[in-house]
Amino acid sequence: MRLVLIGYRGTGKTTVGRLLAESLGWPFIDTDPLIEQRAGLPIREIFARFGEDHFRDLESGVIADLDGQDPAVISAGGGAILRDENVAHLRKDSLVVWLTASAETLHQRIAGDATTAARRPNLTNLIGLDEIRPLLAVREPLYRRAADIEISAEFRTPGRIADEILCELQHRKQ
Repeated sequence: MRLVLIGYRGTGKTTVGRLLAESLGWPFIDTDPLIEQRAGLPIREIFARFGEDHFRDLESGVIADLDGQDPAVISAGGGAILRDENVAHLRKDSLVVWLTASAETLHQRIAGDATTAARRPNLTNLIGLDEIRPLLAVREPLYRRAADIEISAEFRTPGRIADEILCELQHRKQ
């Protein structure tokens, strides 16, 4: 069994994922650093040099390589759900958890995280809420279709979110 966390950037996938992995004694795998290792470049540079399609190809390769990696807690990039083959790989033998938050909360979190701005590019020519709102509108149905469960990360600590996921996992094992 695997736990896969999906959701827009800023929902807490990495933080919650690390807590879950520690609690379960499972490895934690974040796809973004694996993509950077494979490319030998930070994500921002991959986008700048080769474009989003190349990044998505690298992402798909990394996700495909994670098949059979279990048990594990996997944090997938926010756009991983844009390709059906990624969703199929992520769902295989997994409980897929969609972490949600409002566009306003995501904007505050992203703006408050200096590493996000340094490592990840804007995905459109827009910035802030003007970028987040339309991207969420496109992605939310895809997240919903890919997820087994949806958990709000709005106004909740990562520990509380992790506890709720652990309860759900325990419930599903019974």
